[in-house]
Amino acid sequence: MSVPPGTAYIDGDFVLMAEAKISVLDWGFLHSDATYDVVHVWKGRFFRLDAHIERFIASAARIHLSLPVSRAELVRILAECVVRSGHDDAYVEMILTRGVSPTFSRDPRDAVNQLICFAIPFGWILRPEERDKGLSVAISEIQRIPPESVDPRVKNYHWLDFVMGLYDAYGRGAGSVILQDASGNLTEGPGFNIFVVQAGTIATPHRGVLEGITRRSAIEIAEELGFRVERRPVPAEAARNADEIFATSTAGGIMPISLVDGIPVGSGGMGPVTRRLIDAYWEKHGHPGWSVAADALLSRRFPISD
Repeated sequence: MSVPPGTAYIDGDFVLMAEAKISVLDWGFLHSDATYDVVHVWKGRFFRLDAHIERFIASAARIHLSLPVSRAELVRILAECVVRSGHDDAYVEMILTRGVSPTFSRDPRDAVNQLICFAIPFGWILRPEERDKGLSVAISEIQRIPPESVDPRVKNYHWLDFVMGLYDAYGRGAGSVILQDASGNLTEGPGFNIFVVQAGTIATPHRGVLEGITRRSAIEIAEELGFRVERRPVPAEAARNADEIFATSTAGGIMPISLVDGIPVGSGGMGPVTRRLIDAYWEKHGHPGWSVAADALLSRRFPISD
């Protein structure tokens, strides 16, 4: 099986990505019992690493997982994965699974939590050369898992609602999907948050969504540029009548959505608000308040398996 080139940290050691494996008895595999976070490195610099680390630690606490290393050690592990991988532009993931119970107990408290980190080449939802064309999405009738059941602020692998929504979208000729809540309001897509622009005001769903770091970045940048941003319910119909729609994700940043249910959004391409936000977002990647060089984070080296 071919895997992307990179470096992983697992069982307290660094290995090649192809050698990183977990037990089939890990609750993360058996029950999707895990949390994770993804930060990207661009031109050798981590983007908003502190925010991703804070969310990861908070997510672990919410679902009763214990990080087996300190925050400082986690930062060094992530940086070491990047430096060892040799990738200047990298997709860097940290995962904490419930782990394996030594007695195969059904009590999650008996499992030994497992930390896994890795760095592989940066991956895009929408590549830069495709931005003017934008994403095509369908709004599915399949409902997002409600926050009363699974807290979406905890980044998780509960994706069957998204996967079924994707099949719905593919069947309708779209490339991705946005799910609604029980009231017919937009929530999010598989791996991305949603923003709707109408008459110069930007709105984003405030409930039942992951509070994405790129979402936060887009809000902060928009407010810096003088736009009004509202966090509120966004009915599905608002997307169908929007001037512009864009998505935000670590895997691609700010991305225009040009088609909803086969109907062009606005002019059918990238709108002026989205373009300004995209330009400002990528400029922030060199800002010392928003990014830090991976090699600057290393204070000591780690052994690696042969």
